[in-house]
Amino acid sequence: MINFVTADFTQTKHAQALIFLMDAYAQDPMGGNAAIDPTILAQLPAILASRDDAFTVLAYADDTPIGLANCFVGFSTFAAKELVNVHDLVVVESHRYQGIGKALLAEVEKRALSRNACKITLEVLQNNAPARKAYQDVGFVPYELSPGAGVAEFWQKKL
Repeated sequence: MINFVTADFTQTKHAQALIFLMDAYAQDPMGGNAAIDPTILAQLPAILASRDDAFTVLAYADDTPIGLANCFVGFSTFAAKELVNVHDLVVVESHRYQGIGKALLAEVEKRALSRNACKITLEVLQNNAPARKAYQDVGFVPYELSPGAGVAEFWQKKL
């Protein structure tokens, strides 16, 4: 049985789950293929707990952490409402292709609706076909303001 909870990072169990799952994600080819600095991992639960604009949904199989969605609340000026961005979506390799990612997104959607958010956003790598299919299956589409304007791209500038 899979259980979903909103993380409370003052609880050691939730903090340890975040550290374990984020490190597993980072070491996956779709997460960059490199471990996160242990100093950063150690700080992450407290930093997320201190943010009013963040929430994490954890997935457990019995007492074992198997997935998470780290989310940040933003704002849509076009809708004058909050939006929820799924910044990290993680399912450990042993539990992939079982609908857990879709279930995590459904849990995020419940929380977004409770905030009266206008939409949920996320990013996905072009070559991550399984994730792209899962996102499409639950209603996500590439972002386009109007036909012919083109699909938005996610860009970055590291500082």
